[in-house]
Amino acid sequence: MSRLITHPGLAAPVTLRRSPRARRISLKIDSAQRCATLTLPSRMSQSAGMAFLSDHLDWLQQRLAALPAAIPFRPGEAIPLLDRLHLLQAAPQAKRGVWAEEGAIHVSGPPDFFARRVADFLKREAKRQIEHRAFSMAERIDRPVAAIRIGDPKSRWGSCNSKGKLAFSWRLLLAPEAVLTYVVAHEVAHLREMNHSPRFWGWVERLHQDIETPRRWLKTNGASLYRYG
Repeated sequence: MSRLITHPGLAAPVTLRRSPRARRISLKIDSAQRCATLTLPSRMSQSAGMAFLSDHLDWLQQRLAALPAAIPFRPGEAIPLLDRLHLLQAAPQAKRGVWAEEGAIHVSGPPDFFARRVADFLKREAKRQIEHRAFSMAERIDRPVAAIRIGDPKSRWGSCNSKGKLAFSWRLLLAPEAVLTYVVAHEVAHLREMNHSPRFWGWVERLHQDIETPRRWLKTNGASLYRYG
């Protein structure tokens, strides 16, 4: 159970959450939502939580202020698309929908639907790029892919279940190409090993030799992908 609470020292509300599994109070930043969550053990009073929040107010303000500025999908903004920045440009009279060309993403149609059309285009393109890599990699390790789903999860870049269904974040399209390819290799390798054993990492290396560079990039820069849109 969760709800929003306010503090006089903060401009934005904080999500207060009670957890029967929590053993102590915690305060975490959600980079994706650009907010914070205060988690309390079930029997701890809200006043104790507010006192904890007050004690950590400076830390919280600094962390929130350090989050990269949001970049909406609107004409004139630039977004990365597999290693190259693309300028968002309105093309209201065009009849081609949305297309990328020469460092620009052109968006036709009424301006009221600009952001939604950009988001839909990115999700379609992410699905195309990911499916191409996933099916090719799965064939190399002689394992079938049951299905591929593209979404916008907040806690993981990809997943694989025991039925062979893969899921990925469309925001990987905004990362360097090597990062997207690594995440696909990671999840496809789970078709062989549903764990993170040495054997699993051996399969990942067969599919994408450079593991450490994209992992470091995601750890350092992954949160910045949530600034777009």
